[in-house]
Amino acid sequence: MMNTAEEFLVKSDEKAFDLPHRKTINNNIGKYNTAVERGLSKFENLEASKKKAHVIKWRVMENLDKFLPEFESNFVKRGGKVIWANTVEEAQKEILSIIKKNNGKSVIKSKSMTTEEIHLNEFLEENNIESLESDLGEYIVQLLGQKPYHIVTPAMHLSKEEIAKLFHEKFGTPVDATPEQLTQKARELLREKYLKADIGISGGNFLIADTGSIALTENEGNARLCTTFPKIHIAVVGIEKVIPSIADLDLFWPLLSSHGTGQNLTVYNTILSGPKQATETDGPEEMYVILLDNGRTNLLAQKEQRQALYCIRCGACLNACPVYKNIGGHTYNTTYSGPIGSIITPHLKGMKEFKHLSYASSLCGKCSEVCPVKIDIHKMLLLNRRDAATNHDNSKTEEISWKLWKKGMLKRSTMDLVGGKIKNYMLKKFFSKSWGNYREMPNLADKSFAKQWDEHHKNKTL
Repeated sequence: MMNTAEEFLVKSDEKAFDLPHRKTINNNIGKYNTAVERGLSKFENLEASKKKAHVIKWRVMENLDKFLPEFESNFVKRGGKVIWANTVEEAQKEILSIIKKNNGKSVIKSKSMTTEEIHLNEFLEENNIESLESDLGEYIVQLLGQKPYHIVTPAMHLSKEEIAKLFHEKFGTPVDATPEQLTQKARELLREKYLKADIGISGGNFLIADTGSIALTENEGNARLCTTFPKIHIAVVGIEKVIPSIADLDLFWPLLSSHGTGQNLTVYNTILSGPKQATETDGPEEMYVILLDNGRTNLLAQKEQRQALYCIRCGACLNACPVYKNIGGHTYNTTYSGPIGSIITPHLKGMKEFKHLSYASSLCGKCSEVCPVKIDIHKMLLLNRRDAATNHDNSKTEEISWKLWKKGMLKRSTMDLVGGKIKNYMLKKFFSKSWGNYREMPNLADKSFAKQWDEHHKNKTL
């Protein structure tokens, strides 16, 4: 049985040489790059906006113990209920309790990475509760029995022909149906679900401390239907999503939309401040916000690495990453893939099991360059590697190998103890498998350059 790191290497090997997959991803990310370039050009001073966002998120993380209670207090004032969940199990238990208390049988969901993080669909299914995704991309991957491929675009790995084939098999639509026809079919299927669902569940792009609100941003309108039609609305939000003021949305919404999809602003932007009030005609009768920790305070405790919590989930670093573009999102086997997933997952799910993700990087720095809140991502990857070594999370074999390598590299005479033939034999014997099936091992010269140089000058002297 393979461990997580070994499985990652096997899947990476498969995906890196899957040419149809590469074609689909390059095509979709190419379209994204064009749109984002156009969107970013609309900023008067993009660098200043990113620096401002970084400072705001820095202030939040340094004062999280003040901003979260402020949000809770203001949200509760308007009739909302806040639940603090330390773990996946606590969040699941609380959601199930709310559903059962209200005799719920069906759930309609809007797109949410935090609900993916707590494996909500699978958990509800185990408890005989129907849970349906309403975001089109999420709906497609749910029909396939897959996890989201990308933070922003869950079905990025699928071509329109593959989606048309799926709808043909599931719903009898024409096998050559256009994207517009497929969207219309999804709309027809989902409309009734909004009306009949007992519970609506969403995530939250931002928690607004000074008004006690959650802010949602989307392009399809499904989140509004999920949060207003059902009598109960549950929002599952990570504790790091808080921002100080509603005025900060003027900065964060455009940064998120421009880096996520290239839009000036997404189509639907909603602020929810609790359940339906006495003077209102629409909205849920009860609204809950579940504040999810699930390892975030572990990361918060790391002073050098806590800036990873600044992330606003725009997906820009995934689209910029040469590793992600080759191995794809599912290979990571985590909720959050790509560079941002590689730096936060070891802290959320354990360094020992997921440290390998911090090595899945060329350290080109493109991820840090495109980040809208200026997270120094490639530095965080190096810090994770340092911590794994310091805490002895690497295997004994790996530690011994590096010690021997270090000893040899620090002294020229030690490096030259054995000739090229023996070194070539050792490389082929012990490293050919890890080097990869599609690459030839390097062939070392019989003598090192230093040795050849010494011999050359010795002969000249003679």
